[in-house]
Amino acid sequence: MAPPPDRLARLGWNQHFADAFHELRDTDVVPARVSVEHNHLFRVYTSSAEILASAAGRLKHIADAPSALPAVGDWVSIRPTLDGPAQILAILPRTTCFSRKAAGDVTKRQVVAANIDTVFLVSGLDGDFNSRRIQRYLVAVSDSGAVPVIVLNKSDLAEDVKATTTRLREIATDVPIHVTSCEDGRGIDRLVRYLTVGHTIAFLGSSGVGKSTLINRLLGYDRQRTQTVRPQDQRGRHTTVHRELLLHPKSGVIIDTPGMRELRLWDSSGGLETTFYDIEALVESCRFRDCQHRTEPGCAVQQAVTNGKISSGRLAYYHQLQDERTALGKRRDELAQLKDKRPQKRTNRVSHRKPKR
Repeated sequence: MAPPPDRLARLGWNQHFADAFHELRDTDVVPARVSVEHNHLFRVYTSSAEILASAAGRLKHIADAPSALPAVGDWVSIRPTLDGPAQILAILPRTTCFSRKAAGDVTKRQVVAANIDTVFLVSGLDGDFNSRRIQRYLVAVSDSGAVPVIVLNKSDLAEDVKATTTRLREIATDVPIHVTSCEDGRGIDRLVRYLTVGHTIAFLGSSGVGKSTLINRLLGYDRQRTQTVRPQDQRGRHTTVHRELLLHPKSGVIIDTPGMRELRLWDSSGGLETTFYDIEALVESCRFRDCQHRTEPGCAVQQAVTNGKISSGRLAYYHQLQDERTALGKRRDELAQLKDKRPQKRTNRVSHRKPKR
């Protein structure tokens, strides 16, 4: 069934998804985009409405992990029903995917949102600002395939905005930085320029930085609930409790996310190198090919720290993220090995139960 182009185009439908949808060769199905997920029940945008949907049994069977189920921003193939939720039959291949390690001690991937074009990394200038947190987000966004944009909000409460932006420019040379204030409207017009037809923007940041208020300004009406931050520690209350895709009245798509207490990297294979480009540029000059840039002789990175070209704090944080990546990779390998052994154990148990002839 060929979908009407106008509304779907506003939602981000393009030739990539059209080709993937055609390859399914399924009848009586239509494309839709996931706007909300809650306990495996979804709200999805179709070419004409926003409706409820649930994952079909075959999709649940194929999905061996929660990350393989639909996420906010996913394009899916659905079969509408006369009564009850529509059935989600397949997830179309993602163009980008922002993931993190699930909170807590479990080693699982959590897909935050999919098919994002631009990520607004929002940080407050009222005490929330943390350059290391921004670096961590930059690594994760780089791995997702989306384009990062740094938004420094609440500039009306900042003492020295220029000093902050200068410090950020040293660690994010090519990343756009916008300074905004929802109180006096500063910089909001620059964010509006990103809202083009079919373009998807996701807001990420800790609680209380003003993501929901910024979204309301971009939408032109108060769609997202907002609250003030606690004055004693400048921390916000979680007004956004779930991820949600919002269709702008005239142009693009906005994805709101709850404030993250922690962002643990899931796959930083390329993002670490991209974010810490200044360190990676010196790797080839080290004496040893497998140099870890810690205590090895002839290390060009350590020499750059001594010369003041790279700060010791930046190198220390690079090492911290590297160690985190290594530990997570080791744990994932261990879990994969355990998973591979389980079918063999079941086979052995069954063979032992067979009666001897």
